Amino acid sequence: MTLATLDLAFRAASVALLLMLAASLLHDYRNVLAARLGAAFVLGSVAHAVSYSLDVTSRVPLWHAPLIAISTATIVVFWLFTRALFDDEFRLRWWHGLIWAAVAAYSFAGCVWIAPGGHVRFSVTVVNLIVLGFIALAVGQMIASWPADLVERRRSARVFIVCAIALYGGLNAVLQIAAAGYHVGAVAETISAGALTLTVAAIVYAMMRVDGADLFPAAVAPAIPVASSQPAADAADQKLIDALMRLMADERIYRQENITIGVLAGRLKTPEYRLRRLINQRLGYRNFNVFLNSHRIEEAKAALADPTQVEVPVITIAMDAGFQSLGPFNRAFKAVTGVTPTEYRRLKADAA
Repeated sequence: MTLATLDLAFRAASVALLLMLAASLLHDYRNVLAARLGAAFVLGSVAHAVSYSLDVTSRVPLWHAPLIAISTATIVVFWLFTRALFDDEFRLRWWHGLIWAAVAAYSFAGCVWIAPGGHVRFSVTVVNLIVLGFIALAVGQMIASWPADLVERRRSARVFIVCAIALYGGLNAVLQIAAAGYHVGAVAETISAGALTLTVAAIVYAMMRVDGADLFPAAVAPAIPVASSQPAADAADQKLIDALMRLMADERIYRQENITIGVLAGRLKTPEYRLRRLINQRLGYRNFNVFLNSHRIEEAKAALADPTQVEVPVITIAMDAGFQSLGPFNRAFKAVTGVTPTEYRRLKADAA
């Protein structure tokens, strides 16, 4: 088998796996933002599998330029996918589309005008620095949000997926910058195609090992969920849960700025993994921030319904309850109650 044939086989295998993964995401979880963004990223990766080359020395065929542009801009989708995967409150905004279009437009211009104009190294370097920048943003989002995930196997799978993509994309970007303007040869191209196939196969395998409903939950947990119907935990677990609820109800520890599950575990003198498991399996929460917000929202609801606090601004009530700004409070409050804080206050006043 020649290197060219092997390269083609690797690319075909990658495309087949990617299309299968995209179809699965859209069929099973099309109503979940993270899954839709994942499918968009996967389809963009198909363009990458078809068009990617370490060897950038001259003008690319015109028909090839749109594929390269889509492939490059897919890194923006990867960043958005990571945000949706780790942040339950993330929502797409119109300017996200503008960022994607700007990256795609610059990549297209690099293929059609900048590189052919004698600036191959400049064009390739700028494009790949953009790629590295969005990879850094995605990894930063993962690092910042990962501790709040309470579902152990999902946490591991999410980190593996993001790290695998970031590692492959980062290495390719660095290699393409280093090889810009030089012929790298068929061996390097075949190795690169094989690495893509292995990365895709590993991600598909990791996703198959996790319940899709855990990886792409359709909705966040309710504000105060009913405890699990599993058999009663032992006395030690129940004692820990009682102590946790006292911290929430009596000390209102959720009001503290930047409270983490590690801090909470320290207050309760218990290992973090044990507290994470209990909040997830006994109280029904998948995300630590949602657990905290449920208590914050309950306090805010009581304050908004209190006629003696009718003149207190909503933002004051939000910040007293532990929210750091009005926007996240409004979104979290409406997600739980179905109305904005102002509407909730008015409804309670009308009912009085």
